[in-house]
Amino acid sequence: MSAPKRILKVAVPCPLFQSFDYLLPATAGNHIIEDRPIEPGSRVRVSFGRQKLIGIILEECVDSEYAPNKLKPVSEILDQRSLLPSELLDLLQWAARYYVHPLGDVLQTALPVYLRNNDDATPALNEIWRLMPVEGSIDKHDTDIEQILKRAPKQKQIYQLLTEAGETGLDADAFNALTDNWRTSLKSLIEKGLVVKTDKPAVLDSQTDAQGDITLTDEQFQVVDAIKPLFEQHGVHVLNGITGSGKTEVYLSLCEIALARGKQVLVLVPEIGLTPQLTQRFQQRLHTTIAVLHSGMNDRQRYAAWHAAAHRQAKLVIGTRSSVFTPLPDLGFIIIDEEHDGSYKQQDGFRYNARDLAILRARNKDIPIMLGSATPSLETLNNINERRYNAYYLRERANKKPLPRIELINMCSQKLHEGMAETLLDRIRSHIQQQGQVLLFINRRGFAPLLMCHDCGWTTSCHRCDAHMTYHKKRHQLHCHHCGSQRPAPDQCEDCGSSEVLAIGAGTERIEHFLQDYFPGTQVSRIDRDTTRNKGSLEDKLSKAHSGESGILVGTQMLAKGHDFPNLTLVAILDTDQALFSADFRAAEHLAQLITQVSGRAGRAEKAGEVLIQTHHPEHPLLQTLLHKGYAAFAEVALQERRAAGLPPARHLALLRCESVETDAAQTFLEQAMTLANSVDTSQLDIYGPLPAPMERRAGRYRYQVMLQSDQRSLLNQFLNWWAPQLQQLSGARKARWSIDVDPYDTF
Repeated sequence: MSAPKRILKVAVPCPLFQSFDYLLPATAGNHIIEDRPIEPGSRVRVSFGRQKLIGIILEECVDSEYAPNKLKPVSEILDQRSLLPSELLDLLQWAARYYVHPLGDVLQTALPVYLRNNDDATPALNEIWRLMPVEGSIDKHDTDIEQILKRAPKQKQIYQLLTEAGETGLDADAFNALTDNWRTSLKSLIEKGLVVKTDKPAVLDSQTDAQGDITLTDEQFQVVDAIKPLFEQHGVHVLNGITGSGKTEVYLSLCEIALARGKQVLVLVPEIGLTPQLTQRFQQRLHTTIAVLHSGMNDRQRYAAWHAAAHRQAKLVIGTRSSVFTPLPDLGFIIIDEEHDGSYKQQDGFRYNARDLAILRARNKDIPIMLGSATPSLETLNNINERRYNAYYLRERANKKPLPRIELINMCSQKLHEGMAETLLDRIRSHIQQQGQVLLFINRRGFAPLLMCHDCGWTTSCHRCDAHMTYHKKRHQLHCHHCGSQRPAPDQCEDCGSSEVLAIGAGTERIEHFLQDYFPGTQVSRIDRDTTRNKGSLEDKLSKAHSGESGILVGTQMLAKGHDFPNLTLVAILDTDQALFSADFRAAEHLAQLITQVSGRAGRAEKAGEVLIQTHHPEHPLLQTLLHKGYAAFAEVALQERRAAGLPPARHLALLRCESVETDAAQTFLEQAMTLANSVDTSQLDIYGPLPAPMERRAGRYRYQVMLQSDQRSLLNQFLNWWAPQLQQLSGARKARWSIDVDPYDTF
């Protein structure tokens, strides 16, 4: 009697809502299978149509709905052991159902890019180069180097770059950013014994000056003392602490408890910019190994850190959104810093929310999780009100300094200088004269939001979006910040030929230029995505800001949270009016959070701080509530408004988004989708559409959407998981690009 066929269910990275059955042969690639069990979570190479793809094994079974002779054999088993442990595999399968996304694509998202493209799961370490240590007289050594490299300018340039890098050294990415054609010259320096190549470690160790116990404030101690007995069970603990109250010290104390019990800790942060400074704090305080994961690292670096965490070499992982999928066999505690931040929500592809998945992962592991913020999201506050989450409060700054005084500047009838009122400029001058530091916040990059012809009114519109193109003066280019298209800025009107082309409005670049001229004796530093693209540039600018070398800081949301500038005494928020009247239902919440977070940068040390908010609508209820009652009062009113409007978190929301090059294609598909929805009982759902998106055309595609609402999350999810596979069968699905967004961060 022949042995039963061994069949594998495999999740393949494709847009289909199903897994696929493959035969497991006696040999696959270089591996002899025999009777060895195959672990779920391992990678396999399979034939899929005309392609060879890497899939993930879900399970082994003996039956299939297809005849064995119809099944293709697995081409190759890539892993001897599972890369995704069962608890992570279960989480990802749940996430695929909840967010209504093809499972194969979800599992690929959870793997590091390196594993998606390489068969070998052994981490390839990242090479770095440093100068060979100097023995004897440094002056004599420098003289010898001058002679050795006298006729080799490229080698001399690379030697100088490595000198500036110091003990940190430079890796290939850094060299690529700094210079061209460097490998041959670097090889010559190695042969001359001037440079040494080593492997960059995947984990960071504690710094030698690691501190001992820190004395907590009474409020901080009460929080730690309350949570410590709850460490052996699941609970969602929300740390609602005002800016400067020392939330990080609470994190560190709780991490010490988890590490002392032999557990691993996962810390999620919303921005890459917050990772270096937070990592340094943890290195200085905790005697443990740390792995860092974020998109600023190359594929090899990220996989090496991921591998170290999965094999218990890293006890603490600090990372951004996708780090929630890191295998951690001894996971015992999770921290979500700035839990309200929209960066935790993936906005394309697999549209998951890392905060919510981290909470589910903690529940499945029966471990505690902490959500920290000075401005908790309305969803989190609603869960506190309904007693699903435990709330802890830090109402005083750790140094007992008062919160900065907030004042509104009415811009009506005032003379403006590049969008800044004279009242504001006078206050900036006063703070600079008193040796204070100033931060001006405007959430708009570039020099000006658009160019306009003074004679005929023509404007620089994007050819692919329903939006204006932003003028970047330094490069004399127009950039669309929605689709990324660029073109040279015109010197004449493209309609009437007039040379009277004006830059309308102000962005960070224009504000920086004006302030540098207006305050010539003060260094102005601009910190936004345009000025921090090069490796190390963000750290350099933040270092100058922390030291006080930069007297005036101009920046976007990169400066809004997490940073501690001891000399900062004045924060000015330049443009709030646009968000006050936005069509997005979350706009008011975002603005309140932004104002509170940015305001919290001021007066954190010895000098008192103040906050100035420019507006043409000082009487607006949101601003008045924030000014006189604070964020908590605003949030209470906002929750009541959401309940009255039937919006999240009062009701559950999903969007069917669709886009196409031809406007009719997207509308036709959504009309077919509505007909399909109406063929079943949807009495407990509210379905609206098709409706044009607020920005109807983006990146050359017309965008429409259908909105679905329900009082019961389970009913909405059940309908979506029936609907999505049926949508794939519609004739219009082949002519349009569509996706389902569950719990959308915005409706834009």
